Amino acid sequence: MTAAMVIPGAEPFFLPGNSIGILICHGFNGTPQSVRYLGEKFAAKGFTVFAPRLAGHGTDEYEMETSTYQEWIQDVEMAYAKLKRTCTHVFAIGQSMGGALVLDLATKVACDGILTINAALEVPEYEIYRNQSVPRFVPEGKPDIKDDTTKEITNDQVPLKAINQLLDIMEHTSQKLIDVSCPILIFHSPEDHVVPDSCSYQIYDTVMSGDKEMVPLENSYHVASLDHDKDHIIERSYQFIQRLSKRAIIAS
Repeated sequence: MTAAMVIPGAEPFFLPGNSIGILICHGFNGTPQSVRYLGEKFAAKGFTVFAPRLAGHGTDEYEMETSTYQEWIQDVEMAYAKLKRTCTHVFAIGQSMGGALVLDLATKVACDGILTINAALEVPEYEIYRNQSVPRFVPEGKPDIKDDTTKEITNDQVPLKAINQLLDIMEHTSQKLIDVSCPILIFHSPEDHVVPDSCSYQIYDTVMSGDKEMVPLENSYHVASLDHDKDHIIERSYQFIQRLSKRAIIAS
């Protein structure tokens, strides 16, 4: 089977910089395009940035149908390893399902810190499809973004098989939250029409991190990396990363 073409703009991107690496992971049915603004701003501040394209994303629903959550986990682990080869410190940022993936990553490697943006531990509208075999594809609505001047690259429909992979990774991560102990900054939109705001509170209440903070995004919906609060995300993330990087240097 011939691999599907990647949608223009949905490609992974690597932006070389200093010894502080930032991994940025997009969400379910998203692509690196959804986090490119963040990546370019972090690169402008001198950081090395890598945003992988998760398996089956940014192409078509037929290729997405064959992807598994284990592949998505592996994609994030490989992205971390790529940054770790050249960077002294590595931070991982994940939006929506990407948040679940970086939380999982933090249970396996020594992340200097993780940052989640409306991390998905449940998606209520998908629950009716759990363990179902039909329909083969499920129509997707308009991306949940308050700023109507912004566009996100997504597929118009997603495979039922992929939805069940999403449900599995969210359940998998929920069970591992107690194993997360690195510093964490949790961005959450009180008005999120995809992922309940309670997911972020569950993360905060369950992780064992001594250094943890929640930051509300009052003027954004689910895809906050493309919404009105995107610059606020950058500024608070920059403060978090700089503080922890300096602390690590002093400790060493």
